[in-house]
Amino acid sequence: MNFDVKSRYAKASTITVTDGRGRTVTAVVPPEAPRQIFLGYHVRRQGEGLDHLAARYLNDPHGYWRLALMNDAMFAEQISELIEIAIPAKGS
Repeated sequence: MNFDVKSRYAKASTITVTDGRGRTVTAVVPPEAPRQIFLGYHVRRQGEGLDHLAARYLNDPHGYWRLALMNDAMFAEQISELIEIAIPAKGS
């Protein structure tokens, strides 16, 4: 599997299993979630996407997954409509 070099999955290991229908499936073993330090809350304005917030606070527009993680969401889409977003500190 090919992931962007900045992806937290870039160096993740994979496993191969056989599903219930007998197909061979390769899956990525999720890496352990990084510990993050809570910075504060951001009150979103109209048009502010998660990639914008990640770029602003983390200097990484692809770091929107860290915002999801800080807000106890498995997928970024789960927090895309929140008004208040918990923000992790940049270096954590």
